[in-house]
Amino acid sequence: MERLSQKAEEILESLWVMTVEGDNVGCLLSSLNVNNDSEELLELIQRSYVEIRGDRVCLRREGRPEAQMTVRRHRLAERLTMDILGISGDEGNEQACEFEHLLRQGVDTKLCTLLNHPTTCPHGNPIPPGECCIKARQQGEPGIVALTELKSGESGEIAYLSASDDKKMQKLMSMGVLPGSQLLLVQKFPSYIFKVGHSQFAVDDTLAREIHIRRAVK
Repeated sequence: MERLSQKAEEILESLWVMTVEGDNVGCLLSSLNVNNDSEELLELIQRSYVEIRGDRVCLRREGRPEAQMTVRRHRLAERLTMDILGISGDEGNEQACEFEHLLRQGVDTKLCTLLNHPTTCPHGNPIPPGECCIKARQQGEPGIVALTELKSGESGEIAYLSASDDKKMQKLMSMGVLPGSQLLLVQKFPSYIFKVGHSQFAVDDTLAREIHIRRAVK
């Protein structure tokens, strides 16, 4: 089957976020910047992925798998652009939107495996798991998450840092927070307290989100 256009994929992505993850019953045509005879909308209707009910576009059961994978590709692209390439803010979002459409024919699986099957995007939203994620979990392979997602008493190896500026990076490095080091989370509130080696440190939520941990195999 011929691949969907980029605009059609973006419509599916919005429908998933607003109706499956949110509490909305469909999306207003105006919120999707389309009308009843938009080429991209007709493309989705012809595949039975969506249907129009009054002034709303609703995601059909047949369209859920494709919508879910569209969201998955976008959030994996966010992980790549923001965490690995260090492109944040509006530019990071724009680059992720462009890059997600290239994650086809198994490229998303390769990227997900490279990132060690992250469970959330940089904004904390869930990344729908792919077959590679399910297989990795069945085999007991650890995933990479932000420090904020660990439970108190949980440990892991520091995978990478995504500090948004040099001062933050220098602060983390001065603590010994370096890729490959073992980290133990002691507590999460009112601040994140963790141990690296024999030293104990405290950071706020913002800095904790920039430390990415490869969970220890249980």
